[in-house]
Amino acid sequence: MGIRLPGFFLAKQILRQSVLNAEKGASTSLDLPKGFLAVYVGVTQMKRFLIPVSYLNQPLFQELLSRVEEEFGFNHSMGGLTIPCGEDTFTDITSQLIRS
Repeated sequence: MGIRLPGFFLAKQILRQSVLNAEKGASTSLDLPKGFLAVYVGVTQMKRFLIPVSYLNQPLFQELLSRVEEEFGFNHSMGGLTIPCGEDTFTDITSQLIRS
């Protein structure tokens, strides 16, 4: 008997789809499913991720945003929420949020 983690697979699928959309250049607000937020992640080349709005209430994600604000501020040319960290770091953090 296996353990079902539908939320984990859904979030992973959404993250994967958002990366594919970013590579295609799709970045309009019409691409956002209800309850999700576009976040641009990267240092030199930004990738667009879609995250559940509920992440904004998670202490781990709030800590990440606080560090980003302290170091870089929130005034970025992308127009959306920009997190200048490595893609691997961001996916590690979101994976921890999915598991909690």
